[in-house]
Amino acid sequence: MSKLSFNQGSPQFIPLSTYRAYPEAEMETRAAEFYEELARRKTIREFSSKPVSRKVIEQCLLAAGTAPSGANHQPWHFAVVSDKELKHRIRIEAEIEEREFYERRAPQEWKDALAPLGTDSNKPFLEDAPYLIAIFGQKSTLMDDGSAVKNYYVPESVSIATGFLIAALHHAGLATLTHTPSPMGFLNELLGRPDNEKPYILLVVGHPADDCMVPNIRKKPLSEIASFL
Repeated sequence: MSKLSFNQGSPQFIPLSTYRAYPEAEMETRAAEFYEELARRKTIREFSSKPVSRKVIEQCLLAAGTAPSGANHQPWHFAVVSDKELKHRIRIEAEIEEREFYERRAPQEWKDALAPLGTDSNKPFLEDAPYLIAIFGQKSTLMDDGSAVKNYYVPESVSIATGFLIAALHHAGLATLTHTPSPMGFLNELLGRPDNEKPYILLVVGHPADDCMVPNIRKKPLSEIASFL
């Protein structure tokens, strides 16, 4: 069966059986509690080597896979890396790109924007954390007959799925870092991914180090991120 056979042909509909309605007061409580949980989330750069159950990662990936996508093509692939040697090779390649970025490619304005975060080209977390999840977007989907079907809204779809994944990992009690060395083409070679896939994010996943420190930054208030018309 082709990868998209479930998504082809005449529309087929089934009754909506998964929706849950709540009284308005409970909706407000649930919304506030969810905000409070996500507000605790912090991006970290100091990870413990404490192991994480693969079952936790699998469930969080399933949560990510429920995200909406263009034409329901689900144009993403999550390459999960726990092998120490492979993580070491990823770090070597990532730091080559990062040194080039900080020393030559990055404009001063971008460096100034990064300064409060204390980042540099040294990326020990790529080896310290128990898991790296390389998130790829698929420009097309290969059919069983060898033909390729174009995927739509790939960056948007992958971004939504990544947001689901980060929220799921946080909900499970894990910390993350979205790492984006540029270019990231080395991930295709190291992880054996085909040319129709583009790496978007290298998500670092694990527990914070015991002495983990995070930047003292703020999130914008509602008045700065939303308008009600």
